[in-house]
Amino acid sequence: MLAVPLPGAEEALANATYEALLWSLSRPGQLRSLPGTDPAQAHALIIASLLDRECSVFCADPLLMPLVARTGAMLTELPRAGFAFLGGHAELAMLDELACGSDLYPDDGATALLEVRHNGGQGLRLSGPGIDGAITVQIDGLPAGFWEKRRELIRYPMGFELYLIDGLQLMGLPRSTTVEVL
Repeated sequence: MLAVPLPGAEEALANATYEALLWSLSRPGQLRSLPGTDPAQAHALIIASLLDRECSVFCADPLLMPLVARTGAMLTELPRAGFAFLGGHAELAMLDELACGSDLYPDDGATALLEVRHNGGQGLRLSGPGIDGAITVQIDGLPAGFWEKRRELIRYPMGFELYLIDGLQLMGLPRSTTVEVL
């Protein structure tokens, strides 16, 4: 008889977080709850679930730096980062530095994680794969011109993924999602 080890509590939490991250990218514009009860732990859950020694990371938030360092991930400059934890420190110029991949390797595009406020602020109409027709959302807390700059930079299949985090609420926007400012 084959014995399979049962996941511990930490592994189960990382698995549930990873599932929420994948689900949010496959259903752009829909909010997904991260596991747990403490909104202050959202980034810690994501870091534990996504990062390991083979990841390259840029971290703009000094409060997250110890969590990132504990994973063993390689800290690097923004243009070389596979993951960019921008927190609430996103500046428009940072988007210009995000890796967008190349014609041969579009999968080298970065994944950026930003803190926002859902259900308030600027109205957006989203369309593309994973969205039935179009969906309207409201997002606040990003620099002026953010969505226009994103549109300029993404030349699908090249581009970058976005995770927009508000406490334990998560919204994923893959590079294939078209964003229209309302």
